[in-house]
Amino acid sequence: MKTIQARSSTGTPVDLDSEQLDSLRRHLRGKLILPEDSAYEAARSVYNAMIDRHPAVIAQCADVADVITAVGFARENGLLAAIRSGGHSAAGLGACEGGLVIDLAAMRGTRVDPVSHTVRAQAGCTWGDVDHATHAFGLATVSGIVSTTGIGGLTLGGGHGHLTRKYGLTIDNVLSADIVLANGRLATASADENQDLFWAIRGGGGNFGVVTSFLYRLHEVKNIVGGPTLYPIEQAGKVLRWYRDFIPQAPLELNGFFAFLVVPPAPPFPEHLHLRSMCGIVWCYAGREDEAERTFKPIREFGPPALYGIHVMPYPALQSAFDALYPPRLQWYWRGDFINEIPDAAIGVHLKYGSQLPTMHSTMHLYPIDGASHRVGRNETAFSYREARWSQIMAGVDPDPANADRITGWVKNYFDELHPYSAGGAYVNFMMEEGQERVQATYRENYGRLSEIKSRYDPQNLFRVNQNIRPLPDGRHPPGKTLRPRGEFEFDSKRPLR
Repeated sequence: MKTIQARSSTGTPVDLDSEQLDSLRRHLRGKLILPEDSAYEAARSVYNAMIDRHPAVIAQCADVADVITAVGFARENGLLAAIRSGGHSAAGLGACEGGLVIDLAAMRGTRVDPVSHTVRAQAGCTWGDVDHATHAFGLATVSGIVSTTGIGGLTLGGGHGHLTRKYGLTIDNVLSADIVLANGRLATASADENQDLFWAIRGGGGNFGVVTSFLYRLHEVKNIVGGPTLYPIEQAGKVLRWYRDFIPQAPLELNGFFAFLVVPPAPPFPEHLHLRSMCGIVWCYAGREDEAERTFKPIREFGPPALYGIHVMPYPALQSAFDALYPPRLQWYWRGDFINEIPDAAIGVHLKYGSQLPTMHSTMHLYPIDGASHRVGRNETAFSYREARWSQIMAGVDPDPANADRITGWVKNYFDELHPYSAGGAYVNFMMEEGQERVQATYRENYGRLSEIKSRYDPQNLFRVNQNIRPLPDGRHPPGKTLRPRGEFEFDSKRPLR
């Protein structure tokens, strides 16, 4: 009987025979992909071309039943399991070596309720899918800045983007989520059901189960006024000092993230700026259009910029503006930090590294996360750094694998020199695999409660391919808080389901 050697969650070999795999295939509506299949190479690849992992089994799930089946197969066979939504994790957390990938990319349904201002989106959606569905109704929710990003990973890590100052983090706009737990049960997490789980998934990542859909609150955002203002790199110190003082006082309808960049040699940028190292701010004003002129007045008066690209546009146009610049399969290495203040000494570090971008695609962004996100307490969701004013990322990016060491070294040196000016932790979606101390520093005092909830819902740490929150030792539960699952699904890979 033919066997495939897989990897267990503890790293030991696991042999999967053809009978087990045939049984799994029969009980999936989606596709089961093995290393021998012609679709395998495409199916295993993720957004970051630095990640080269070879799962033993890929389950491309078509629906919730498939997710339950895949989770059951991983649990019963003790397999290492990774969950993939959009595959954008720079750390490659949507893939695993020798294990099972539970791929949700085919689950991309959306349903907008224009009366209640909500959208139900399956976890395989990208933000482009959600924007397409909601924009038809003149509505939007808080998401990132690249529309090809999957909603699952971004949301579970907290989520911030162009609308954050006005409407909070993405998790502040999640009303409920459907989750397949480690025991195979489908649960709903909301303010009314499984409140501890609802608390944990809002910032706690994919540690607690496989989210199959989210219900998001929507806001009346159809067209925005926005775009970039670019400045010569020689003015970067002046621009960054102005920016750090301007943004905290700006109307919450106005968002702007600061960046170091090399101007892409393509429209809409004028040719005389192509391939120039510059700094800039990408603006998004989501307020009344008749107030936009007054809002942008101090921005126009500062400078003057080398490029003033502000205009009215559909919100999805800004959301997708960077898609072509960052297609799948570039080399990526990034690091991040939360920032409370930007002192002059930190600006000096920024100028040192921001003026020496190693490649055209490499960049540094400072995303403001003040405003509405500060109205939520640091213990009200798993996302701890509610007092932080910026979320910072430095990203080394290039299409050529020969430049991998160059971009990685630039990021590490930049991060190491700037980290002493940080708040201590980081946005989990901007972290590589940086160790348990870094994870705990990011969740601070919330880590203990997260560990308790992990022990309740995933005591064996089945969902560990993430910024891992470890269950309490020996899977023990806090006193009086033992999980009593109902309708637990049992998957026996040797016996067909009936």
